[in-house]
Amino acid sequence: MGEEPSVGFGKLDDAGSAEDKYRRELVRIRKSPSFRIGVHLITAVEKPWRLIFLPISLPWLIFSLGLERLGKKAIPEFEQPTFDATENRKSIVMFPTNGVGFGHFTRLLSIARRIKKLDEEVEVIFFTTMPTLHLLKREGIPAYHLPGRKKFNDMPAKTWNKIVEENIANVFAIHKPSMFIFDGAFPYRGMLNSIQGRDEIKKVWLRRGTFKKGSTKIPVDSINHFDYIITPKDSVELEEHDMEFTSTVVKCDPILYLDEIELRPKEDLRNRLGIPHDAIVCYLQLGAGEINDIESDISICLSELEKHDNVYVVLGESMLGGRLPSIGGRVRVLTDYPNSMDFNAFDFTIMAAGYNSYHEAIRFSVPTISIPNMQTGMDDQLARVEVAEEAGAMIVLREVTKRRVQAVVERVLDESVRNSMIKASEKLHRPNGANQMAKWIIDEI
Repeated sequence: MGEEPSVGFGKLDDAGSAEDKYRRELVRIRKSPSFRIGVHLITAVEKPWRLIFLPISLPWLIFSLGLERLGKKAIPEFEQPTFDATENRKSIVMFPTNGVGFGHFTRLLSIARRIKKLDEEVEVIFFTTMPTLHLLKREGIPAYHLPGRKKFNDMPAKTWNKIVEENIANVFAIHKPSMFIFDGAFPYRGMLNSIQGRDEIKKVWLRRGTFKKGSTKIPVDSINHFDYIITPKDSVELEEHDMEFTSTVVKCDPILYLDEIELRPKEDLRNRLGIPHDAIVCYLQLGAGEINDIESDISICLSELEKHDNVYVVLGESMLGGRLPSIGGRVRVLTDYPNSMDFNAFDFTIMAAGYNSYHEAIRFSVPTISIPNMQTGMDDQLARVEVAEEAGAMIVLREVTKRRVQAVVERVLDESVRNSMIKASEKLHRPNGANQMAKWIIDEI
């Protein structure tokens, strides 16, 4: 039996692409406040009996438009654009946004690289605002890049969203994807416009946390643009969504970039950074504070660690932030992705309690002194690490002072304490949600 012919790339200059653009523009006009107010006034003129109610109905319409703009009220349904039912390719378009770190990007890349291993015929395309495209090249994943709006001087949100919409629409026209996956805290209006009416594409939103009435600022109509909401689990049991939406919720275990077998040997990093094999090595990454500020958390931790002659410190440096100053002595700087690839080289870590850092430390059983960031809004880092603290897998430092840091460092330098923390971490191990979601996605397309 011969193989079925593969579906080729689409074109941007065909009649269908131009027609799709006009359809999206028509829906955008019909949704606009000026058009809807105009229609309301014209209808009142055409049906004079409505003029009597105009002093009430017009302010109510304007009030409703304000609620819609604030996300408090869903935008009414309008006639949706219809797209040519051309055959889709075995292709997935992923759109991770860039927050303060790598969280959104890493989750989708963790899944993407496993999809490529499970089925080499699946095309994975990234459309992203993240500047770290070389990490995608390393995995053989092509990408389209659009800088975030704040990278442009005073660019209006409307203009940037229009660029997003047109770019994604072009990517859809070329690659004819079977699935679109977004990972971000808030869905951009331009992105929503580009996926609206795309019934031939399965639309997925990968998002941590739950949608709660009164606290979620995301409009319900935005959520309903997606067929599925993927919710990775956390150390704390997630509350159920209490907002009404039509999307199907899919849950998975924490999504990690690496599996244990992919970690480098202990000696690898020590050889590269010139660290004695018999030294005790601490990985330090807090994500906030300046080293030169003697009152900062990171500076206090460094000064206490340097008091121990057998301790070497590896400072984790992010590719997204500024360069760390050269310190010398027994301090080294590591700029890699992900830094967890070298977790075998560390005897213990001092880290903040972000989602990725926490679950990597637990999954790879690294004794950790956790300093949760209390200023992270909806991300309750303290609640996350208290689960590990209760299990004996982490030491939680709620307030950073020289005396407290000195005490916890001396405690974790005890090998028996570290061994106990390793055993406690192993009891908290969960499967890697990246493997689960890669299999689920392949089944869906």
